This record gives sequence, structure tokens and C-alpha cells, in this order.
Amino acid sequence: MRSFLLTLFLTSLASSHPQHSDCRCRPHQSCWPSPKEWNALNSSVDGRLFAVRPLADVCHNGGAESEACQSVQALWSNSTWRAAEPGAVQWVNWEAWPERGESCFIETPFDQPCEQGRISLYSTIATSPADIQKSVRFAKKYNLRLTIKNSGHCFLGRSTAPESLQILTNGMKDIAFVDDFTPEGGPKGRSEGPAVTIGAGVALQELYAALGEKGKIAVAGSSHTVGATGGYIQGGGHSFLGPWKGMASDNALQFTVVTADGDLVVANEYENSDLFWALRGGGGGTFGVVVDVTLRTFDEAPLVLAALNISTPVGDPRFWDALTEFHAHLPTVSDAGGAGYYFITPNNFLPDRNMTVSGVASLLLFPNQTDTEKINQVFAPLLKKLNETSAVTTEYMSYSLPDIHTLVSTVLIPGDADVTAGIALIGSRLYSRELFASKNGPSKLTSALRKIRANLGDVYTGHLVAGGAVAQNGKIIDSALLPAWRETLVHLTMSRGWGPDTSLIEQEVIRHNLTDVDVQILRSVEGSDRMGAYLNEANAYEKDFQSSFWGDNYDRLYAIKQKWDPTGLFITRSGVGSEDWDAEGLCRAKHGYPSPCQF
Repeated sequence: MRSFLLTLFLTSLASSHPQHSDCRCRPHQSCWPSPKEWNALNSSVDGRLFAVRPLADVCHNGGAESEACQSVQALWSNSTWRAAEPGAVQWVNWEAWPERGESCFIETPFDQPCEQGRISLYSTIATSPADIQKSVRFAKKYNLRLTIKNSGHCFLGRSTAPESLQILTNGMKDIAFVDDFTPEGGPKGRSEGPAVTIGAGVALQELYAALGEKGKIAVAGSSHTVGATGGYIQGGGHSFLGPWKGMASDNALQFTVVTADGDLVVANEYENSDLFWALRGGGGGTFGVVVDVTLRTFDEAPLVLAALNISTPVGDPRFWDALTEFHAHLPTVSDAGGAGYYFITPNNFLPDRNMTVSGVASLLLFPNQTDTEKINQVFAPLLKKLNETSAVTTEYMSYSLPDIHTLVSTVLIPGDADVTAGIALIGSRLYSRELFASKNGPSKLTSALRKIRANLGDVYTGHLVAGGAVAQNGKIIDSALLPAWRETLVHLTMSRGWGPDTSLIEQEVIRHNLTDVDVQILRSVEGSDRMGAYLNEANAYEKDFQSSFWGDNYDRLYAIKQKWDPTGLFITRSGVGSEDWDAEGLCRAKHGYPSPCQF
């Protein structure tokens, strides 16, 4: 699936079409690099430039019975495999280009054409900063659309763009621990304590494994193939450890970055401090290509895990009363040091019981604690209220675990891969502690959720990942992180999807309902101008994304973007400066509308 074409067929499409100065260079234009020029780039990166086709392409054009096709079918939904493949991302709707009718799903009949979609035409599989530098300079010289892929774990489709050159950083796996880290350029004797420096391609499962061997922990998420140095930490990085130790971006001490000029620079509190500020919350793939990041580490710790399930028969209005009580109790859980996740399913079929229920399933974690009885007392008032309500069933258990590594490896991300390759758009909102602690706040949120149409199996995910240190760090850390995170208690998400054969019109209806109906209901709870959304898990078509994702920090971020990337080489969907471009980052927008040279 990876082969560099010495005779690049796309260059044969080049014609005398004039190059538009306000658009990226396209394969049909004379500005497109010649085979000789592509070969020169390939040689400069030691043969690691590849022509890319969608993964399912091997099954088409008579390849249905091939060994390669069978391999792709077997691995299609394996997130770890997808992370390393230049022709794939984790959510396959971003591999297609429905506006042009281009897709290549494994479900598509193999006798039908397989189109490129938004998959990059070429990829540099980088193993060193030099590979990245040479690719960035090549893209800038020829005015190419450039994309950066770490693992492709992005709900907003920021790892793909049509007719682009990709830089794949997934193979950069260096991990180095230090007992006493001093940022470059810092004053002598200024130590930040123990830390780990990780390469651009280190996935969370790899980071956790290395930390476990050292008896250390770091603030990170709960998915196998999230790349810690990529959009995760650059977007802020919420975590089940957040209330204890802060956001992931709060714990970033230094970045090494390839800039839009192809320079390799260090960004920390003392050198290129404006870039350091932007990289801690300003969004991945926007200010440069991060080569590595240094993160603060902490000693391992025990924890208590509490699991609470709440259910009623489907349609019973007392479910919503129970959900209100659950939300009203979250400040108490937070004050006890709790964090974690809960899943709301208003209409869920349980095959083992052959019944449909409304339910809440929660997994709540209390780091650096060992006393299960103490945690049981935290939940006792809530359980008493719920158990006094007829038709409400509760199940509660608590466990003591010896360390956080055990939690990660056996509960949060067991095995070596997630199941991905789905089609999904996300809607989300941050909700303040003030809302949950107020008299009518929990019922206001419940009322909003009731207004959203829930189909069978729809899940609303609550992330109790703020409060505590996340709030406290707002007083001592100045970064690009959305300021509303410092007031937040819960980040709530919902997902919408469709099938591989869904028409463009039907897809647009789903997008419209999510963007203009469902997300607006979520925004109405505290007012559309208050709080915001987590930019890593948000609607790709978020209205007024600048305010939703960055609030009052946006103007400063935009100015930093113009300083470090004045030509807009690094453009991502709904990223800083993306309003200056069309939806695919191919042409500059004019007066808020896509340039006519888009297609």
C-alpha cells in the first residue's frame, strides 16, 4: 500500500492552467511539482516519500480476492494499524470528500470505482526532524496544501485534506526520562523536577507503558491511539487525572517545533514564549509541526474506583429526575477528589435482559486515595435519594487499586487497540461548576437533554475532568487554553453518524440538525456566549468556533499565527486562522465566502 511512484501519474495532468495566487497549487496546474522535483524530495528524506491511496483501494479493480485485500478487511477497524497508515484516519467520514462524490469505504462494492477523497496524495513518513523540515520547505516552495497526521484521531478531520502532502509523524517514538528537567534558556538552577520527553508519534498506550516501568504517571487521556504530542495536548488535553494535576497542557514544559519556514526551534517559558503560550491550548497542526514535547511526571499513586449505574424502564419520566439528582451530586464528588466518565443512554436495548431501558453508567476515580469506605460515604446521600424513588434501579460498587497503571492497563485502555473506522460528528459543551451547584442548574441541563431527540442507542458522554487543579491552575498558568475550562466541571459530548452509502443531501441534514438544533440546545443551558466547547471533541461545523474554542484568547492567538505562519501553510478545520480559507484549506476566502477557484 506504500509505494513511491517514480513516474507520478498526477503530473501528467498538469496543463497550462494559470496558478491562482490565492489558492494552493493543484495537480492539474503547471505549478504542480514535476516527477523530478518529487523524486528530489523523496531522495532528501531517504526514500520515505510515498504516493498514497485509500486503504480499501487494494480491494477494487479486481483485487477483491487478493491477500492485501483480506489483510485490509481484517484490520479495517483496528485503531493502532490505522494510526500508522498514511492513507487512513480513525473516523472514515474524513477520508471521503462527499461534496465531490469521492469515497473509498470497505463496504463499497468492489466493482465500483475507489476515489481518493480527502486522503493526501503523498506522505512523508517522518523519522527525524530533518524529514519534517524538508517536507515543510517543499510544501512552502510549491504552495501545496499541507497536512499533519500523528494518529488521525481527530473528530474534526484535521488530519486530512484533498490533494495535499502529508507529514506522518507516527513513527517518531523516542521516549526519554529525566529526574530534573531544566528548560532551555532558563536560569541556572531553575528546575521543573522529573519529566519525560516524548517524540511526535508516541501514542498514549506507549506513553503509559513507559511510565509504568518507571513508576511514574503523567496527565494524559484514555484512548490507545491518541498522540500525546499532537492535537491532544495542543488542544488542552483533558484527563481523568485533571482534577488532581491539571490539564495536560498545564503540565507541558517545552516543545521542539518545525516552523513554517522549516526552522527547528524550542518553545518554552524562556525561548519563543509566545509560541509556547499558543501551543498549550491553541490547537494542533496550526503553529508548526511539533517534533517532541516535555511533560511533567509524578510518582505513581493508588486510587479508588467507584462504579454507579442508574436505570429505569424506557420512557419513565423518573429517569430524568434521577439524572437531575446525579448531576446535582457531582460537585460533592468533585470536592472529594473524584473524576471520570459517565454515559447517558435515554433509549438503550439490553440484549442480556431482553429489555429497553433509560440509564446512566458511571466510572468515577479518586486518585491518591485508598479508603473505599470514605468514598462510599461520598455516594451515600445520592444512593439514598435514588433508592427511595420507585422504578429507579441502582448498582454501586467501589474498589481499591494499587496504582494508576493498573487502572489504565486493565480498565481504561486494555489490549493494544480501539475499534474505530466509524463515521461520526461530535457535538459538545462545557458546563460550569456553578451550574451544577445552583438550585435549578441540574434540572435546566436535564430539561435541555430531554429536548434532544435520542434514537435507540444514542449516548451522551459526561467527562468529569475539571474542577480541582484545573480550576486552581488558572491562577498561576497563562496559556491559550479556553479560559472557561477554569470554571468547568463537566465536558458533555454527543455523537451523530450515518452509513457509507448515505447521500450528500442526507449527510447535510444530519450536520444541520447537529449544528443548528442539537448543539444550540446544549449551548442554551448557560447561554450561547458563556462557557464554550473542547476543541478536540467538538462539532467540526461549530458556529462562532473562535469564541467557542478560545474565548478572549482568540485575538492573541490569531496575531501569533500571523507572526509564525503569515502565509497560512498550517491550516486546520476550525483552527486559528482557518476563517481566511475555504473549508478544505485550498483557497483563500473572500468576504466570508469560498474563493471561486476552489474547484
